[in-house]
Amino acid sequence: MKPVSRNILITGASTGIGYGAARQFIQRGYTVFGSVRNPADAHRLQAEFGKNFTPLLFDVTDEKAVNAAASQLTEQLKDEGLGGLINNAGIAFGGPLQHQPIETIQHHFDVNVFGLFRVTQAFLPLLGARSGHSVQPGRIQNISSVNGKVAIPFMGAYVGSKHALEGMSHSLRRELRLYGIDVIIDGPGSVKTPIWQKGVDISPYENTAYYPAMQWFLKQTRVAEERGLSIDYLGERIVHIHETPNPKIRYALVPNKLTSWILPRLLPDRLFDRILERLSGLRYKP
Repeated sequence: MKPVSRNILITGASTGIGYGAARQFIQRGYTVFGSVRNPADAHRLQAEFGKNFTPLLFDVTDEKAVNAAASQLTEQLKDEGLGGLINNAGIAFGGPLQHQPIETIQHHFDVNVFGLFRVTQAFLPLLGARSGHSVQPGRIQNISSVNGKVAIPFMGAYVGSKHALEGMSHSLRRELRLYGIDVIIDGPGSVKTPIWQKGVDISPYENTAYYPAMQWFLKQTRVAEERGLSIDYLGERIVHIHETPNPKIRYALVPNKLTSWILPRLLPDRLFDRILERLSGLRYKP
């Protein structure tokens, strides 16, 4: 039987879920290659994680840099290949779709969708999508969100990009059966991660009718973050999913599963609309 590669590639490894996953894989003896966007993060992570971590300097939106990193890794790994690709890099910026700049909406898709598949295409040969691959086929985990299934106001661009990620992941999984490469969707809920601190700025919308409801929304995101899952817990789950012989197609990694995941998906959409309307104040007043 062909050996199993212990090499893992994680995008967006400098903070948040990517950082937590890198730490957990390394603690379990894996070699991790993590994408970062600046040399300072590369030096910091290499100093912290040691010889089992190699930084790859690229932004997922930069095709030239992604392909250069893939060529570098192909030369470095030779016949070892990759055992796993964790597509984690992502962004989230809040705002009402009526007023959010189209450039910001497009940027969500550039990173969360096109960037993810740019990386996937570049590194698929190392996962086994090539003839004569000398190790067992690798496994892909695409980091989506609870919002890949549940839409909320003021995160429409993020929600849309995660819906697209999930649909394309299902198609990719069915296509890659040809090579024995599995594709799994991880859908985290609230997480103690800087993505929300960096992305929720309601000040540009202060002079819009949405501002009062956005104040409510901002308060909810802060409460949710405080009660969210730790990046180490999610890192442990990602390692477990990687090592599970027969994984599920999709994992809902959410705290308060009943209220954050099960009920929003079971309730009729119009009823869920009315609940959000009542809570947020997004209500028509003729």
